[in-house]
Amino acid sequence: MLKTNKKSVVAQAVMGKIHHPINTKTFRINQNGEAMILPSTGSITYGIHVGDPAFGLAGDHIEPSVSIRNEITAENDALMVLSCLGNQAKVVTGDAKGETGYVLGAHGGIEHVIVEFSEETMEKLAIDDKIQIKGCGQGLKLLDFPEVTVMNMDPELLERMDLKTEGGVIEFPVAAIVPAHLMGSGIGSAHAFTGDYDIMTQDEEVIRTLGIDTLRFGDFVVLQDCDNTFGRAYLKGSVSVGVVVHSDCVKMGHGPGIMILMTSKKPLIRGVIRDRCNVKDYI
Repeated sequence: MLKTNKKSVVAQAVMGKIHHPINTKTFRINQNGEAMILPSTGSITYGIHVGDPAFGLAGDHIEPSVSIRNEITAENDALMVLSCLGNQAKVVTGDAKGETGYVLGAHGGIEHVIVEFSEETMEKLAIDDKIQIKGCGQGLKLLDFPEVTVMNMDPELLERMDLKTEGGVIEFPVAAIVPAHLMGSGIGSAHAFTGDYDIMTQDEEVIRTLGIDTLRFGDFVVLQDCDNTFGRAYLKGSVSVGVVVHSDCVKMGHGPGIMILMTSKKPLIRGVIRDRCNVKDYI
């Protein structure tokens, strides 16, 4: 088991409300120049959950289960930064009060936190219901790997994954290995402790060859030559690991969104293709 500073990590409550979908009444133009009207971000997205395919949906940037945010920017920034993969989420208002779920991740741009609940709970939820999250994970460190930066991940989840090391390298179970040239929208962001960036999926042949077209919400992926230590950029030899938080997209330069969990400027993380490669396997 990896040694961490888990006992020093601070947990704080953050809260958001289920966000109504936003639609500007304009067409989305896909990669072939076709005008499309589609469901997109926000709301309670019925029948779509962690573990379901992130491809093949008649939608754009679809967020599974429930999407929350705050209208006051500073409060929403705190919600985005402090909500980490695997954090407990609890409904505190409405007919589903008391029901619990967990955080899948944060979607940048729209600035949503995505929370997984059961379908039964979702049927009780309503737009504007409030969800409180036990925000915990930022500040987590690997004591034997000081050059690996950990972010956006609940310490309990990391512990349950029981990651192994081989030859001084952390082995992380993943569903796909993604080369740096496929990373698109969101690259160049100031830091990766919030939000995501997208795997570009316009080259369908490459996407099929790499197995990216079978990714599911909650799958772990490794990003080759991608450094997310102080922002998002290309760096040969660097490695990042992330989790799929939203669906494939019709727009150029976009695709499944990846929230970063670990990153290193040196090849200290190795993605290993395994069956148990989804957050659902460890919750």
